[in-house]
Amino acid sequence: MSGWAAPPPQAQREIGQLIDSLGRSGCEFQRNGTWYPAGEARAHLQRKYDYLRKRDMVATAEQFIERAGTQSSMSGRAYAVRCPGQGTVPSAQWLGARLSAIRHATP
Repeated sequence: MSGWAAPPPQAQREIGQLIDSLGRSGCEFQRNGTWYPAGEARAHLQRKYDYLRKRDMVATAEQFIERAGTQSSMSGRAYAVRCPGQGTVPSAQWLGARLSAIRHATP
């Protein structure tokens, strides 16, 4: 027994899709004033998700966005996403839009 509860299956699926979506997006991710490629951003959010899961601190995709995808837990600085041909948006907005698209695509 691991000692912590996993998020419900739907939340796990949605969070996994969000993380993968960022990794495949071709967008850049700003963290603490530095822009990172999508693959590094994906790995960073996966680490934060793993941390939250081990502490039973994430049960929904919305909680993941709020607790892992919005700002640096070290500095408190907001994350941002910049995609080719588009402006820079707060990461919470980008992830929220992706979550909405994921939910509308799921039958």
